[in-house]
Amino acid sequence: MIGFDTATDDTVVAAVSDGEVVFSRSVGQTGNGRPAHATSLLVEVEAAAAAAGGWAAVERIAVGVGPGSFTGLRIGVSTAKALVGALGIELVAVGTLAALARGAAGIAGGRPLVATLDARRGELFAALYDGSGRQLAEPFVAAPEQLADRLSQLPESPLAVGSGALRFRDELRKAGVEVPDDDDPVHRVSAAQTCAIGAGLDASAEPAIEPLYLRRPDAERWRERDGKDN
Repeated sequence: MIGFDTATDDTVVAAVSDGEVVFSRSVGQTGNGRPAHATSLLVEVEAAAAAAGGWAAVERIAVGVGPGSFTGLRIGVSTAKALVGALGIELVAVGTLAALARGAAGIAGGRPLVATLDARRGELFAALYDGSGRQLAEPFVAAPEQLADRLSQLPESPLAVGSGALRFRDELRKAGVEVPDDDDPVHRVSAAQTCAIGAGLDASAEPAIEPLYLRRPDAERWRERDGKDN
């Protein structure tokens, strides 16, 4: 199995063979500060396939579907669809926040866990999980104060991970939320976790796989605004 996610600034790719991770790589931003999804994804996927024994040994692709960057998600999902269409293998969709939460479950200590991503515009994408990793609510977008208020009503203080928690650490801490240190790897999406979740999904039951945006792209909002100004 190969898994990848391009919902964040990182391009993360992994391959799992016989239950073991045989390839895992994360490519950060380019020298100009932009995500490297367009230039790095296929290169890393090919390397992952080679590590797994070649494309003939790959039976399934798990693709991260967000929420996250509009451009990144389009690149990831379209690449996954093109590959499975050409190769005739299975495709499953994995939520980016679910993969983030799974990677942090080991340090949650049974507490509620909040997976977050910086959604820009002063907001976060977030999803809430219980101590066993079961999702308690669908992913949503909120201002940090709104999320903090929602979390303050939980019977137990949660652990928050991800880029959203890092950016809005102060607001979340006021609600009693614990945020690990900035350099803790639990804040980054791991494609190995994408693979782990994807391995347990029923590909035959998958609906049409589309990115999870949660809100409209900036370009649409700008066009609407410009239309009103004219």
